[in-house]
Amino acid sequence: MTIDLATTPICNDELGLLQGLASTRAIRRYLPEPIPEQSLRDMLWSATRAPSGSNRQPFRFVVLTDSDKAIQAKALIATAAQSIWNEKRTNDQYDKGSGSDPNSPKARMANVMQHYVDNFSEVPALVLPCLVRYRAPNPAEGASVYPAVQNLLLAARGMGYGGVITGFHRPVEDQLKALLNIPEEVFITCTVTLGKPAGNHGPVRRRPLPELVYGDTWEQAPGWAIDPPGTRHTQAGPPKGSKVV
Repeated sequence: MTIDLATTPICNDELGLLQGLASTRAIRRYLPEPIPEQSLRDMLWSATRAPSGSNRQPFRFVVLTDSDKAIQAKALIATAAQSIWNEKRTNDQYDKGSGSDPNSPKARMANVMQHYVDNFSEVPALVLPCLVRYRAPNPAEGASVYPAVQNLLLAARGMGYGGVITGFHRPVEDQLKALLNIPEEVFITCTVTLGKPAGNHGPVRRRPLPELVYGDTWEQAPGWAIDPPGTRHTQAGPPKGSKVV
């Protein structure tokens, strides 16, 4: 059945915004099924509702599914992803220490990442969020594209899909631009892979709120900065109080 997207309204979000914010995990395992065009339309429409500096809307999205160019682009990034991950797996010693226990969080993360890069070329949809630069590169320019990327992931979550952001495209950016006719001055900010999760969404884990939210004084949390009941935490990331040197 062919759907007339011009007359089809945006899908209803039955999940709820706050629940979506609390459960939009990085999804790296996907079922081998395509994302319908209507779903892609709704996700990308939501992404383009994001704010940007002076409302210039300099974000553009190259969406790759199953065309010949899409297959080539996925393969290019897959090769880069495998190389980057293999080096990181060795350098960060993912298979040593607690990683030698297959049931440890470290080992499980390594297995998920290995599966992800090994199957990158088969992801149902690959999105390249781009920034059309209108001035010299500066540290604040991401503010005009990354909110749109987060909107994309939240919309995917609300529709029962999932995704993750990576920078695996960087070693092959020149080849991608040539393949996809992306102008030289356009900045490919990241990759986003999307698909139906081969597993479940669930509450994300972050550091306790008092470690991340301060009041009038640095590292002094206000009294109201208390996690809701049932919040689960992680110790990932730099140690509390660590300094950049």
